[in-house]
Amino acid sequence: MAKVIAITNQKGGVGKTTTCCGLCGGLVQRGYKVLAVDLDPQGNLSFSLGVEADDNFTVYDLFKGNCDVTDAIQEGGVCDVIPSNILLSGVELELTGVGREYVLREQLEQVKDDYDYIILDTPPALSVLTINAYTASDELVIPMLCEILSLQGIAQLKQTIFAVQRYYNKSLQVRGILLNKYNSRLTLTREVEELAQMIAQQLETEIFSSKISASVCIAEAPAHGETIMTYSPKSKAAKEFSAFIDELTGTTAKKSGAKSK
Repeated sequence: MAKVIAITNQKGGVGKTTTCCGLCGGLVQRGYKVLAVDLDPQGNLSFSLGVEADDNFTVYDLFKGNCDVTDAIQEGGVCDVIPSNILLSGVELELTGVGREYVLREQLEQVKDDYDYIILDTPPALSVLTINAYTASDELVIPMLCEILSLQGIAQLKQTIFAVQRYYNKSLQVRGILLNKYNSRLTLTREVEELAQMIAQQLETEIFSSKISASVCIAEAPAHGETIMTYSPKSKAAKEFSAFIDELTGTTAKKSGAKSK
């Protein structure tokens, strides 16, 4: 049965989508079957993984009950994807019924046996989409930049996580905080990292020892329909993502057998 991991931070521009892409690409390289779910109305993950939301069922259709989860899954260039588009921005107002926090979890339950990992890319907002992602997930990974505003985003996120753990998903765990665009030479980096350690303790988690440096290759990869893992496999960023995946999964060995569709 798949492990469901949400990549989340209410602050935008902290590298949630690039983290999702690198994670999906690295897991597929190891032989795991992966499903990526794009919960951001901007649809950047869908584009980065090579799928089209136009004229296809999307995650919006799942929330509206217009299709079954299997109808919304597309085969992307990297892994299977449930795409998103701008229609998803209206779901907050349209989902008003009892149990709206459980819609995504109930849909994903139907395909969890078909995958090893399901990776959720969340929007930069504390909305019903975010609550659905947390309710459906086993673990949260929180990317952040070594900046004060990014740190504030995590502090505000903390209350939402605690609320979901209390009311919707008691088994939800914060797996760790991932530092993106990391530069150890900057004084601000060291200062923010110290403050992030304090927040990590409050969330009963840790900062991943693996950090992701700023890289032009990461920005270039989506335009080529690839993740950093195949676009520039020998780059520093690819090696850092590989180390992060080792840490996240607790293993460095490739899994034999099934590949992602």
